[in-house]
Amino acid sequence: MRLAFMGTPDFAVPTLRALVEAGHDIAAVYSQPPRPAHRGKKLTPSPVHQLAEELGLEVRTPVSLKGDEEKAAFAALNLDACVVAAYGLILPRAVLDAPRHGCLNVHGSLLPRWRGAAPVQRAILAGDETTGVTIMQMEAGLDTGPMLLKGETPVARKTAGELTQEIAELGARLMVQVLGDLAAYPPVVQPDEGVTYAAKIDKAEARLDVSQGAAQVERQVRAFNPMPGAFFELNGERLRVHAAEIIWPIPCAGRGPSPDDSVQHDGQEMGPRLRGEPGEVPPGTILDDQLTIACADGAIRPTIIQRAGRPAMPIEDFLRGFAVEPGTVIA
Repeated sequence: MRLAFMGTPDFAVPTLRALVEAGHDIAAVYSQPPRPAHRGKKLTPSPVHQLAEELGLEVRTPVSLKGDEEKAAFAALNLDACVVAAYGLILPRAVLDAPRHGCLNVHGSLLPRWRGAAPVQRAILAGDETTGVTIMQMEAGLDTGPMLLKGETPVARKTAGELTQEIAELGARLMVQVLGDLAAYPPVVQPDEGVTYAAKIDKAEARLDVSQGAAQVERQVRAFNPMPGAFFELNGERLRVHAAEIIWPIPCAGRGPSPDDSVQHDGQEMGPRLRGEPGEVPPGTILDDQLTIACADGAIRPTIIQRAGRPAMPIEDFLRGFAVEPGTVIA
């Protein structure tokens, strides 16, 4: 098939590569314009842009597709279909309608759950047991178009980075499958039930919210790894948490666990839950010299941590050069 491809970040790279390997004719690749990156703030092409150039494909980087000139240039490609994966620009009606089979999107959730900008992170934060990818026909609404094919995967204890890569690879395979026989995948209208919206991640959300239970705090760590990175402040210094474990029961609480009241977190047994007076250990309190942090329910212990301007390291190495005073409260 004669295709255009629209995508920008790493999530979109497997789909572009898969389309080329499947033998499709890629008439043009659209990607966001180069952005300043790294310490020198040098203009850097997107991951999709870089791959397209390696493959010898034509790359277009318009700031917008709304102008008549851009619409005409797209229509002139005479496409069978346009494949979109995390492109980042709104597609006008003229662009959506130009290809003979329209525009098909690789969306990183099981629609209609988690329409919007951050479906992977929101699935982790919500404690979803499964997520996946949907190949959908694009229309004017936000991820509201009919669905052609879905693929599912467990969330388990994966980080957003790990889950995004897994979904990206799955989406690439499914898109090639759909394009191989479009007639075999008739569009199915999304149901009205079960619609949720995956709002864009605000950096402020990445501060560990120890007023929540330990299970939810641990999900924060995974949902914001690699970006923007979960963090807390201790003695005026910001510490980024790359990984953490849940601790049951709370150390030093002076109470024994109830043997018949165990805790499961995202499908895994986490050990006995404490029963005791709520608020006995204020959330945010450092409980021991291993940097165990009390939450509203249970505690977490960072296992990989990073100081500003330094590499991430295991908690054991970090503690050799960073004194932790039990009883201190994090911010």
